[in-house]
Amino acid sequence: MSKTDYPVTPAVRLLRDQRVSFEPHLYDYEERGGTARSASELGVDEHAVVKTLVMETDAREPLIILMHGDREVSTKELARAIGARSVAPCKPDVAQKHTGYMVGGTSPFGTRKSLPVYAERTIFELPKIYINGGKRGFLVSLDPQALKRVLPVTEVAVATAPRRDDMPTDQRKMQTP
Repeated sequence: MSKTDYPVTPAVRLLRDQRVSFEPHLYDYEERGGTARSASELGVDEHAVVKTLVMETDAREPLIILMHGDREVSTKELARAIGARSVAPCKPDVAQKHTGYMVGGTSPFGTRKSLPVYAERTIFELPKIYINGGKRGFLVSLDPQALKRVLPVTEVAVATAPRRDDMPTDQRKMQTP
């Protein structure tokens, strides 16, 4: 992919300004396809695809949580980790207002407002991650340590296994007692 084949989003501008080495990846975006779709399109493990979720505390303070694509966020554990009574996902229009990105194309880089960023600590154990580049159907791959260099990241341990009804049938059978 040449340097002009991908969108120049606020996320890309920030990565360039911070001299972060990254590789762009375009794929056919599918509504509600999530990280399973992007991982499949790019031929990578869904665990290495990091989703950017915009949430808010009970005091309506927005935050970003970065999570493995094949895991869910325990909002109860996240609230406990950050000292809030509760945490819940933002409505799409509220998330867009805070970040400047459409849901499905939200990047933690180059957000409209500076938001606290929390990341599942095991993300930093991966050799490479794939994270949204600021547009639907556009991921960038980079060293996960770059997150800490560019963003004010706080590591947390709030991952849970995906819900059983989200799993393919063959995986559900393996987890049945």
